Amino acid sequence: MFRLLRFYTPIALLHLYVAVRVLPDLQSSVLFAALAAWLVASTILIPFAFNSRRENRGQALHVLAWVGLIAMGMFSSLFVLTLLRDIALLAASTLSLFSHIEEPLQQFRHWSADAVPLLATLLTALGFINARSRASIRAVDIPIANLPAALHGFTIAQITDIHIGTTIRGHHLDAIVDAVNGLNVDMIAVTGDLVDGSVAELGAHTQPLSRLSARHGTFFVTGNHEYYSGAHSWIVEIRRLGLRVLMNEHVVLQHEGSEVVVAGVTDFNAGHFDESHESDPVAAIVGAPAGAGVNLLLAHQPRSAFAARAAGYHLQLSGHTHGGQFLPWNFFVRFQQPFTAGLHRLDELWVYVSRGTGYWGPPKRLGAPSEITRLTLVPA
Repeated sequence: MFRLLRFYTPIALLHLYVAVRVLPDLQSSVLFAALAAWLVASTILIPFAFNSRRENRGQALHVLAWVGLIAMGMFSSLFVLTLLRDIALLAASTLSLFSHIEEPLQQFRHWSADAVPLLATLLTALGFINARSRASIRAVDIPIANLPAALHGFTIAQITDIHIGTTIRGHHLDAIVDAVNGLNVDMIAVTGDLVDGSVAELGAHTQPLSRLSARHGTFFVTGNHEYYSGAHSWIVEIRRLGLRVLMNEHVVLQHEGSEVVVAGVTDFNAGHFDESHESDPVAAIVGAPAGAGVNLLLAHQPRSAFAARAAGYHLQLSGHTHGGQFLPWNFFVRFQQPFTAGLHRLDELWVYVSRGTGYWGPPKRLGAPSEITRLTLVPA
């Protein structure tokens, strides 16, 4: 009982904050009733979505979990907009102490209250459309110093953070695989957080991965969500699908007479789940040929970059951040990771951070579009 209260109480209090701060100032009775009803439903559905998203309990509960995740995205916008409105009201109230703006202040109080649920609904709808659309292709050139001529134009397709689970299923992955295969690249990198659930529940939905096709094959590294979902079973399943899983190890690709070292590490925090899976970029490159044209590291989290820099890699491909997924959370990723999205330089190391090919939790993307990345090595 105590655990339930500890889980539900913060959610209920946050919803109560929105209700107390917005409902009394609404001018429309219809809007008042709609928002009040939604806040009650959201309070119930959001915890339900958290508790049920990894469990296969039938179609009816699956639909409720879907609605709960949408409610989570909607409440995020409601909460942020309410907080911004309160900051604006505080500033206006302070200003009113020194000037006579009581009437404009009252007008602002009412129309801003109406704007909160209306704008939150609009943002949630736009975010839903963005999230549910297949990720677009993003082309990125990576300038590598002293790149051998044979590797000029070497191409890599990166997909990451698909999060197959409650709302992303096999048909969504099918479309991603078709798009990747259409790029006709030299290699494919899948940089973790493929799933949110067990092999028993989601194995059938990952089958499209077996169709991935590239000249030198497809390589996979684990993300933190693999460890939440039973990493050992997923490693076996992903290998069965034909992907090469790199566990603090590397392979050497022979390409037009030059060599590309492709190393991969387990998730940055994998050692907390299994000590034998401790992430180690240095160990991953031990024994690699010293004269390789490019040393490439696949690492789920961008913060592996500091160890990668010291180990002598030229390029690291990561995901994990989702680019923040939707506003305003993209502004907070930098407090947990050194890079949020895009191409960055860390001394001699290039780090590319994908915004992710799917999404986690709420089906919502705003200001951080999903991507299938086509990276091309070019001379610096």
